Amino acid sequence: MRRLTHDLDPDVVRQIDARLAGVAEEHRVAVPWAIESGSRAWGFPSPDSDYDCRFFFVRPRDDYLDPWPPRDVIETPLDPVLDVNGWDLVKAVRLVANGNATVSEWLRSPIVYSGDADFRDALQVVCDSLLDLQLVGRHYLHVGEGQWARSGAPDGGDVVLKRVFYALRPAAALHWMAVHGSATPPMNLGDLFAAASPPAQVVEAVDRMVAAKAVTRELGTGRVDPAVAEWVTGQFAEAAERYDQPASTRSARREAAAAFRDLVEAWSPR
Repeated sequence: MRRLTHDLDPDVVRQIDARLAGVAEEHRVAVPWAIESGSRAWGFPSPDSDYDCRFFFVRPRDDYLDPWPPRDVIETPLDPVLDVNGWDLVKAVRLVANGNATVSEWLRSPIVYSGDADFRDALQVVCDSLLDLQLVGRHYLHVGEGQWARSGAPDGGDVVLKRVFYALRPAAALHWMAVHGSATPPMNLGDLFAAASPPAQVVEAVDRMVAAKAVTRELGTGRVDPAVAEWVTGQFAEAAERYDQPASTRSARREAAAAFRDLVEAWSPR
């Protein structure tokens, strides 16, 4: 399957396709899922935003029996336009078992360069069965609070607006999780707001920020709307109380190991 948006540069997409083909050939792996992450998929790109292509790959079955396995990440050369790298299936499953929500986000990206829907659905079943609310909540809280602190917002002065966006999305994910009681929120900020809307004044302020970012090559620093700041910090405070109990990953690891073996059997290149 392939799902692209009108704003993607066709020449850049062709370069991404070439890199993905090169990864499969050079490393002898299957690449059953390749998507866009970053601000383009999150719903707040700038005119000069780079392309953050992420993919899952599966090695030949025997590679997973090697006592000296290869790296579980494949990276291609980074340049000002392209950031293309991917995770081994084994890394993806381990992260899911430990409560990392990124795998589920990649499976739900609105931009798909190439993908097999059966692979997506099979790995999403793993996410749905293993992702724990406590662990995922702590994941988004950790990411969001880190970006919020780096933005300078807690100091009350000018903030790094790009970092504010990177804190906004985890805050929206936490709000979505509180509303829906699920550990698999959408990736896109607009989808998060549509399914679990903040107060109207927050939505209006964020809409203005997104519109400004869409036409500005570099937002730099500025003041964050007080309604947005209050809502973001409120989501983090509520999440800190809601997700204060660490969850055990022991049983999840057993389930993840079984799911991993099934996925390798089905998707490793022959």
